[in-house]
Amino acid sequence: MLKLNRRSFALATASAWACFALGCSSVGQRDHRVHHVFIISYDQGNPDLIEKTDLPLFHEMVAEGAHTWEAYTVVPSLTLPSHTSMLTGVGVQKHQILWNDYEPYRGFVKTPTIFAIAKQHGLTTAMFVGKEKFKHLDVPGTVDTFVWPKPDSGAKAVAAAFAAKVGQLKPNLCFIHFADPDTAGHAYGAFSPEKVQALKDCDEALKTIKDAVAAAGILDDSVFILTADHGSHDIKNKDGKTVGTHGSPDALDVTIPWVAWGKSVKKDYTVTAPVVQYDTAATALWLLGLPVPESFWGRPVTSAFEAN
Repeated sequence: MLKLNRRSFALATASAWACFALGCSSVGQRDHRVHHVFIISYDQGNPDLIEKTDLPLFHEMVAEGAHTWEAYTVVPSLTLPSHTSMLTGVGVQKHQILWNDYEPYRGFVKTPTIFAIAKQHGLTTAMFVGKEKFKHLDVPGTVDTFVWPKPDSGAKAVAAAFAAKVGQLKPNLCFIHFADPDTAGHAYGAFSPEKVQALKDCDEALKTIKDAVAAAGILDDSVFILTADHGSHDIKNKDGKTVGTHGSPDALDVTIPWVAWGKSVKKDYTVTAPVVQYDTAATALWLLGLPVPESFWGRPVTSAFEAN
């Protein structure tokens, strides 16, 4: 009997420690606010351009949620370094992703991503992206579904790929990337009519995504975070043509939008606390009831959400 009691005690203790490690509450459930977080990034998403462009759904989600037009990204304000901070919760000095192209020989990011943390806690993860370079963040065993819909990787193609899979996947943590504003901005200018149209195309893609989440039956238990990797500014190229560029600490390059919409989000609320790129990672984990590592530079944007 004594051995049996000791065994029972050992099993109970092991179970308690496992529950603690997984961030469980005393009743065996995570103290989550939602079961699904969708991070949607507008590549080269200048907040001042987004704010004044006719984007019905984006602005509806701003009005129905919490937002700031004055969040900030990292320097260098480039796509891969910035998104790595968005998805690892630390700055470039820590994650050391300083290049901005797909370079297979460099391998995968060495700093754990929020996908890795989510998988450690038994959650499902997904990435739907418009650029191949995101393969550097697709660390084996951390992303259940990675989709780059080449050769057409525009926002509408990304959204269609998402819509085709979300009903089956119902991911707990999902990252979606719209490349269109960056493509148009580099070619025609940071504030060009072509970039405005690219943002409008993204708004149609956003509607496809939101409708697909609703059709999957999980919209009421989801939070959307709409943000960007960086902004941009105009320069003249060698031919004298105006084109968009970024990468500098210029305010136009580093200022980004940050919008939260969905379950438990405050309505028509302006976030006044500082928001930095790596805060998105911490916010996503916090919303899912997962522990935010002490090593994170980012912190959850708790002011955007109603108290439990």
